[in-house]
Amino acid sequence: MDRSTVPLSAPPVQGWRAALPDLWPIAIGFAVLYVPTFYGLITGMWATEEQAHGPIILALSLWLAARLWPAAAAAPRGGRLAPYAGWALALFSLLLYVVGRSQDITSFELLSFITMLAAILLLKRGARALAILWFPFFFMLFLVPLPGPFVSMVTMPMKMAVSYVTEHLLYLAGYPIARSGVILQIGQYQLLVADACAGLQTLLTLEALGLFYLNLVRHPSAFRNITLAFLIIPISFTANVTRVMVLCLITYYFGDAVGQGFLHGFAGMVLFMTALVLILSLDTLIQWLDKRRRRPAVTAVGGKP
Repeated sequence: MDRSTVPLSAPPVQGWRAALPDLWPIAIGFAVLYVPTFYGLITGMWATEEQAHGPIILALSLWLAARLWPAAAAAPRGGRLAPYAGWALALFSLLLYVVGRSQDITSFELLSFITMLAAILLLKRGARALAILWFPFFFMLFLVPLPGPFVSMVTMPMKMAVSYVTEHLLYLAGYPIARSGVILQIGQYQLLVADACAGLQTLLTLEALGLFYLNLVRHPSAFRNITLAFLIIPISFTANVTRVMVLCLITYYFGDAVGQGFLHGFAGMVLFMTALVLILSLDTLIQWLDKRRRRPAVTAVGGKP
């Protein structure tokens, strides 16, 4: 066979260069729409302690999408309805963006960013590619802040519970502590358990951390996945209690200025490290229990095992 007739695949650089005419209008459109949105988030909401997980969620979502992109790019396009669904989703995303931008509703702007990405993927690669990349899109939903009234309604009982458990644990450990609602009095210091220490956003952040871990390790056992997913809620509560206890002890031993300064941020690291250690420990325990559950029973034959 003549070597000149053998088709050769284009190098990756040439493939990207060939795709540039299709990509640069999309990139410019995204920059015009969403650069102001993300600039406002970086200088505003994401600079607060309650929403500081936003950049991490976005970076992890893009990393997950990059891992799955070769499989999505190789998927057959198929599906005659995908272009219609893509255009409909794109129009819905634009409407959502216009309403969110004009009315200063950040949730709508972020949701439109996610749905616009999904619309472009439908138009360019089809429904099968979107099915492959479903988890990164689902994971990005943790970027969208929940409505304020709902957050306030759910956060107060959570703060009360964290304050109650913290008070009793430190009291049993011999510390002079008392509680009035969500205010803890330890020694001569008073600490208010804020939303950032025990709120719904913290729970959602730790839930996202657990789901990311589950997707990363990809357990073949449904028992392990479901059990660990349900245990993330008590893990989050335990991590919040640990964080508040650390802040109380720092304030008790080193003073209020230290407790509200650098070590207050360090307590946030304690929260996530505690949650990560608990997730890994419980996953190991669940794996051991799952192996015991799957182990075939040994039957006695002739009086011998």
